[in-house]
Parts: sequence; structure tokens; C-alpha cells
Amino acid sequence: MKNNVFYVAIVSFLLIGCGGSDEDIAPPNNNGNSGNSGGNGSGNNSNNEWLIPIDEVRDGGPGKDGIPSIDSPSFAFANSAQSAFLNDDDLVVGLVNGNISRAYPYPIMNWHEIVNDRIDGEKISISYCPLTGTAFGWKSIVDGVNTTFGVSGLLYNSNLILYDRLTDSNWSQLALLCVNGEQISDKPELVQVVETTWGFWKLLHPNTEVMTTETGFTRDYNYYPYGDYRTNHDFFLFPVTPTNNAIPNKERVFAIISNDTSKVYQFDVFGSGSVIKEQFNGKNYLIVGSGEFIVGFELELTNQDLTFTYELDVSNEVALFTDNEGNKWSVHGRAVSGPRQGQSLKIAKSVMSYWFAIAAFYPNPEIYSN
Repeated sequence: MKNNVFYVAIVSFLLIGCGGSDEDIAPPNNNGNSGNSGGNGSGNNSNNEWLIPIDEVRDGGPGKDGIPSIDSPSFAFANSAQSAFLNDDDLVVGLVNGNISRAYPYPIMNWHEIVNDRIDGEKISISYCPLTGTAFGWKSIVDGVNTTFGVSGLLYNSNLILYDRLTDSNWSQLALLCVNGEQISDKPELVQVVETTWGFWKLLHPNTEVMTTETGFTRDYNYYPYGDYRTNHDFFLFPVTPTNNAIPNKERVFAIISNDTSKVYQFDVFGSGSVIKEQFNGKNYLIVGSGEFIVGFELELTNQDLTFTYELDVSNEVALFTDNEGNKWSVHGRAVSGPRQGQSLKIAKSVMSYWFAIAAFYPNPEIYSN
């Protein structure tokens, strides 16, 4: 109770965080219908239609755009003075598009949750929900039109619901689905992001850019605004269903998502670095990880017979694993040397997450054990 009071007091004063109220809501323009009508994805849907149970959608407290997205991010290079606010063990979400690599620090994302960026000419929205520990990158396109995304002020299973500024539709971040509005049933087009420490991201990408604290907002980015939320396994601000006690609630896990199922990998199975090759839900996967990161790839016919080995090589373009043909592969699944140089592995639909969130969105997930 003390933790909850602490959190609500901070949010009420600063209008930050994912929430400050634990009440059910009548979603925007609901016209009194509090049922889950399902929706058919045919377009021109009434805002009464939701693909998630409406009585489990929560009002986060600050309201729509009360947590302001960053729409004009500022960047500096890794060795610049502007990046000095980051410690090497701070978590970032990293993204590479074309010839540009960028890092989005969680000390900033905790306060804003969404960054609408343009990277190598392409508009991409990066979202992070501090309450579920989940980050995604997806193309800022709705119905074929460039747009931006904002924080709706709504939550489902403690997870961020975004809205697009073109149609005002609501998108569940961890469900990877538009759950209400004109675009109901649409799915975002994902781009790979890598959650890791700032120190390791710099090792992988020495010339990376990093988002700076020059956001246009007055926030103390050295301060984590959620108390002991990320380490207290019993501290929840909103109801979550279903629950699963197989793993501590706030443990960070890597989850492969396949349709409505998931498989989870814990950091300790990778030791100082290893690879896992296996089948899940009818597909072949390669999972590569260490104590610093975990990434996943969906193997196709052209590469599913390769034998992979973890091998960190920082001599030139950083490679993390090799195969029996002599190819060296980067964290992004690109062959940086060898007979397949220039080829890329297919990125798996996946996310780093607090365990409880994966267990709620994808009930009874498989847990890998070696």
C-alpha cells in the first residue's frame, strides 16, 4: 500500500508514468456500451467496438497525451558531452535503419513512452511501457499514410495503449494490434529493436547516435519515477489477468510471439554467450543471447540447416555468432563476412518483457529449459 500511495502522489503531481488511477473507464466516444463487441476489421467501425474486454481497459490517470510523446528528438554521438548523463549499465533500446544506428535511453523513455522519429528518411515510432518493460519499433504508417503515435492514457493489463494521430484509433502495444477505432484489427509493421545496456550497444555500434535529454520538456531524467516498481515483484498498480507464478513477476525475459502463443527465454540459460536452435509452433528459430542481450531469428529453408555458434568478434564490424560455413553474423542477423555476406536472417516477432506481462497477454507460455 505504501508503494501505491507513493506512486499515485508522484503521478498526480507531475502527470507522469503509465497511470495513477485504478478505476475502470468508459473509453473515448463509447456512447455507454461497456461490452466487448469484438469488431470485424472491415473499416468504419464504431468506437463501441473493442477487441479486448472493455471492462479491463483502465484509465491511466494523466489522460490523453498527459504523458507527452517526443516528436522532435535530439541526438548526439556516443562520445559527446550530451551522452554523459548515461551510465554504461543503463538500459537502452537500440535500432538500426539503413546506415543510421540510434539508442533510446530508458531513463528518458520512462517519462515519455513514445518517440516519433525519422531514421534514414523513414518514419518510425518507438514505444516503451515502463509498467510492462516492453519496447517495440514500428513504422509510423496507418492505412498507408504517415502519421505519429501518442499515449492514449489507457492501459490494458498494465500495458500501454497508443493512439494514432491520423484516425484516433487505439493500439495495444503488447498485443501488437489495433483494438479500437477505424483501424480495428490492423497490425503494425514491426522493425527490429534490441534492448541492452548502453555500454554493450556502444560496443556493437561505436558510431551510434543516442537520444539526448534535450526533449523540449522539463524532466529530471536522472530520476526513476516509479519507486521500486521494477524490482518489487509484488508491487502492481493495476489488475493483471491471468497471473502465473512460474517466474518472478518482474524478471526480464525474452519472448518469441507466434500468433496467440509465446515461448520465453531467461538470461541465465545463455551464460556468457550461447545460441539456441529449436522449433516452436511449427517454425524454426535461432535465439542468441548473453548476460547483455537476447535476440531471435526465424530460420527459413535457406538457412535452417546451418549450425550456429556464439562468438563475439569486435575486430572489424562487430559479429556475435558464426556458422559452419564460416559466416559471421551481427546482432541484427546480417552476415558481415563469409560466403553469405550481405544476406540477412528473418527477424523473429519478439520482445523483452517483464514475465507477468507475457503471461497475461499470451497465457501459459512455454518456458525454455536446457
